[in-house]
Amino acid sequence: MAERHRLGWLLVLAAVPAAVEAAVLVAVGLQSARPLAPQVTAVWPYDSYHDLRWLLVYHDSWSSFLLGLLAVVVLRGLLSAGLTALAWPTGVPRPSWRWLLRRNIEVAALAAVIISPWAALSVAFSVVALSWYLLASLLPMLLVSPFLQRAGVAAHWWRGLPSLALLGWSSLNFVVLTLAGALIAATPGWADVLLAGLAGLVNGLLWRQTVHAAVQPARIRWARVPVAPLMILVVVFASVAAQGAIGLAVGGHRQWDPPVVTQRLPDRVRHTVIVLAGHDSSWDGTPPADPRVVRYSYLGLDDQRRPRPYGPHATHRTLGSSAALLAEQIDEVHRRTRRPVALVGQSEGAMVISTYLETLPQGSPVDTALLFSPLIRPGRAYYPPPGHSGWGVAAGWELRLLFGASNLFREVDSNPDEPFVRSVLAEAPFYRNRTLCPVAGVRMIAFLPTVSAVEAPPGEYSGIPVYKEPAFHGGLLGRHTVQDRLVDFIAGDQVEQARDEYDLLQRTGAAWQAPELLLSLNPIWSTNREADPARTGRICEGR
Repeated sequence: MAERHRLGWLLVLAAVPAAVEAAVLVAVGLQSARPLAPQVTAVWPYDSYHDLRWLLVYHDSWSSFLLGLLAVVVLRGLLSAGLTALAWPTGVPRPSWRWLLRRNIEVAALAAVIISPWAALSVAFSVVALSWYLLASLLPMLLVSPFLQRAGVAAHWWRGLPSLALLGWSSLNFVVLTLAGALIAATPGWADVLLAGLAGLVNGLLWRQTVHAAVQPARIRWARVPVAPLMILVVVFASVAAQGAIGLAVGGHRQWDPPVVTQRLPDRVRHTVIVLAGHDSSWDGTPPADPRVVRYSYLGLDDQRRPRPYGPHATHRTLGSSAALLAEQIDEVHRRTRRPVALVGQSEGAMVISTYLETLPQGSPVDTALLFSPLIRPGRAYYPPPGHSGWGVAAGWELRLLFGASNLFREVDSNPDEPFVRSVLAEAPFYRNRTLCPVAGVRMIAFLPTVSAVEAPPGEYSGIPVYKEPAFHGGLLGRHTVQDRLVDFIAGDQVEQARDEYDLLQRTGAAWQAPELLLSLNPIWSTNREADPARTGRICEGR
């Protein structure tokens, strides 16, 4: 009977905080963060990942960050000690409350150190909406979870491998949190409170199973080997190595030669096509195969009014300055050809096009725009420039340390304060709300790889037609089938293509994104005339 009584209290302690957080988020209108609520009582380290993402986004000074970090560690330790005590197996002597409190506060502090770099990368994801940052931050959670679960209950937790049962139960919590977040993202209003509470109940059951598996392992393999410290070192080092891996994944600094520049266009294309490559791209000056196609240069025009060859660093400029160079090149191309102009941009190139179209000059020859792998609602978080205080100040410095260490192993340096990133941060209200919105007089389409679904927070993400196809970020424009759709659209055809799995993937990724910083809180954003999709879930709206 005592065991059933303890199980009841365990479920209550796991369910109530999750339901309360969901209720608070619904009450304050922060719709996009609702899928995070079930994680408040998850097993290690998903609970700490939840806490640190909130803290790294929602602090506005070093003092508030340090006080918040202290509160997070202590409160997390207290809650985890209570969950551990209530989940303890009957018939096994339980340590004293004092030991459990001390140990779980220590584990909370250790988890904050291990998980903090990955939580900071989730903030970087919120700024640039690049799915690789989100995907990279999840694998370490799965790796360290069984080790940290043992740390809360065992004296010599750092030795030996965790059991398969412990690995399985802690991994199951990841699945539960993902599914719960997806359901909450798909459910409007106060029903979220019930769903979060139910997810909390499942968390309680999983606390029971993981504590049992940690306290009563069938067999500990490699019992004398300090496996946990080695795994922790790997996870921390991986947070640095991830920057270089992400750079390679999105194309590195290779010259970008999609079919649109290496092949001739059909005769039915009457436009001049300006092609804009993405971040860290380069161009050696080789002209496209078709004279109707022109390369955009991030260095502008030379003395003969031709696009200059450029290297990867040229792409780091602000989006506003890139859009100004694009306007100059559009005028030059139209003066020379007298043809209407179609713009084709990938990733950062798509963002340059959106920036140009926002202030489309009267009489512009541009009447067609194709956006490949555009950033989906970027600018969801903030950190101030070096030497300034403001929202996310600690997250900014943590990212600077991570990128600085990563640059030791990269040919082309990257940093979170390069002009391109800072322009997204400064103009976040526009990029968060209007990147994929229609522009009068311009036919527009977004070509979205399915991986971009996990980049999109709950709610609307495009107000223009979309063509979706399975691919990673930046992987569409190199495909010959997509090249055919590009030609069709420029020639005037409709080429929309929806995929049923896209919305499902969007909801699946909702639980693992950092919460959005409300536009009204940040002084540099508060005077803008944009509505906030974080509150409404809708885009392309004025305030």
